[in-house]
Amino acid sequence: MSGLIRLGRMMLGVGMIALGGTGIAFADFMLEWSQVPAHLPARTTFAYIHGIVFIACGVGLFFEKTIRPCSFVLGTVWLLWTLLCTPFVIAAHGKTGLQAELLGMASGLMILAALTGPTINRTLAIIFRYAFALCMPIYGLVHFWYAPVVATWIPKWLFVPMFWAYFTGVAHCAAGVAILTGVLGRLAAKLFAIMLSSWIIILHIPRVIAALHDRHEWTTLFIAIAITGAAWVLAGSYGVVSEKL
Repeated sequence: MSGLIRLGRMMLGVGMIALGGTGIAFADFMLEWSQVPAHLPARTTFAYIHGIVFIACGVGLFFEKTIRPCSFVLGTVWLLWTLLCTPFVIAAHGKTGLQAELLGMASGLMILAALTGPTINRTLAIIFRYAFALCMPIYGLVHFWYAPVVATWIPKWLFVPMFWAYFTGVAHCAAGVAILTGVLGRLAAKLFAIMLSSWIIILHIPRVIAALHDRHEWTTLFIAIAITGAAWVLAGSYGVVSEKL
């Protein structure tokens, strides 16, 4: 297993454990990242089960023999959340990156499942590499659709926040196109993962520190850690399978 994939699975494991623990602490799901109807029978019970599954499978990502089954289970759960958020996307007239975030998470976990274990499932890895790449331009479009909002997230010491809102939007789109076309795909995947990693440090952690009792900020941080882990798995996959089927 390459160092990038190992880094990615560690971050995914931390993110899953943290999200599961938060779910149990609040007896709830993951806010907007899990579109569960409020009227669902035994909703609290299912929330606890969901949290336990995330913690157990998150821990499983740290052990070689359990990486494949645990990443497959988690990837399947994130695919389910991807499908369940479809009404939300329709209501937003498509102007949301939520479904892409969910699919990106699922894709990273499925790539991890494909690349670990006794054999490599090359086809599965490539399919979900492309699925992840399809999400990237959507992330970028969100930066253009909601540039003023994105700019409010940019640390003031970086200056000209609107520039960074648009610049990172372009970076998302360019990375996705590079991976989909196979032109500098490996480099684009690494740069994308580096960009997301930097956001954890300069954006998400300071926001949590500034609002220690804000559940949404904590959840956003854990989601960011997990998606960044998925991005590192994506980048590391180039060292295991070639760019095309």
